[in-house]
Amino acid sequence: MNKIINKYLIVKFLKTILNTLLVFFSLGVVLNLYEEIEFFKNLDLSFTLPIILSLSYVPTLITELLPFIFFISSMFYFLSLRSSKDLLSIKVFGYSNIKIILIISLFSFLLGCIVLFVVNPITSTFVKYYETEKARYSRDVDHLVSINKNGVWIKEIDEFGYKIINAEEINNETLERISIYIFNDNKLIKRIESESAIISNNPWLMKNVNIYNIKENNSTFLENYEFQSENTLGKINSLYKNLNTISFLSLVLNYSQLNKKGYSQKILNEKINKFTSLPIFLSLMVVLAAIFTIGSLKNKQNFYYILISILVCVTIYYFKDLSIALGKTEKINLILSVWMPVILISLFCTIGVIQINEK
Repeated sequence: MNKIINKYLIVKFLKTILNTLLVFFSLGVVLNLYEEIEFFKNLDLSFTLPIILSLSYVPTLITELLPFIFFISSMFYFLSLRSSKDLLSIKVFGYSNIKIILIISLFSFLLGCIVLFVVNPITSTFVKYYETEKARYSRDVDHLVSINKNGVWIKEIDEFGYKIINAEEINNETLERISIYIFNDNKLIKRIESESAIISNNPWLMKNVNIYNIKENNSTFLENYEFQSENTLGKINSLYKNLNTISFLSLVLNYSQLNKKGYSQKILNEKINKFTSLPIFLSLMVVLAAIFTIGSLKNKQNFYYILISILVCVTIYYFKDLSIALGKTEKINLILSVWMPVILISLFCTIGVIQINEK
């Protein structure tokens, strides 16, 4: 009988989660589609591309919102149990409030692990595709910076044309093994190869440089060369902080390589800890929803629970942002800033669960 009840609780919760995900996904696609249409409105392209890009970007957005999606889903789930009298029926078979919450929160933890190891590699691939496609049509963007397995890529646009810069890695203030392609009217006019370049200031100080002039069909070697660029090390570091293109497994397995390529340890540690905290965060949001629903003996109107859901989500969202901001400005430890919301919600849930157990 216990297995049947456990299956009933989990399947009902899973259906609620999937329905909520579908609603959020649909809203996300519609809202992002408008942005993509605005981006491509001056280009003679098929309407299919904005749709594909929206479908590629929204899964990552959904992953970012998962704690709040789980909280809202759990509110509806526990309200459904309570209003249909299923909660009382289940308690007849010896299931306490704590046991029901424990089953659902552990299942949420398991779903969080599945997201990390199965879903996240897929969404990171989608985002990588999204950014690559957007970069192809970003003629009006002054600079694009990204880092992947092929090294550092920088695109700069000026009044004469644009430049594409590729380097194998960033080592402190130095770009190593650089190739620069200079285009004018979409035609390659010059290629610059360099052993290294100090990019702390502008112009870059390049060493052992080969300059190939495509137009005049000649080449020049210089031991030292000053290259004018729109970017310096500080600006580059501020531009490629989006790690959504890299999965959790890649972050962990390729940590040292990513650090050598230019990602700072702070950014990498912050992202890894955000990923690690996700399963715990999801299970805590389930407990939090249970405290506001089955933890209350009073029957309240649905608008009350909707209001509570909105207020809690907004509060936690902004508290997370505030905590991360304090970590980035070194007011508190960066790793602690990631875990601070989890710790505080855990304390609140502990008190709430004790009260539920007494009812």
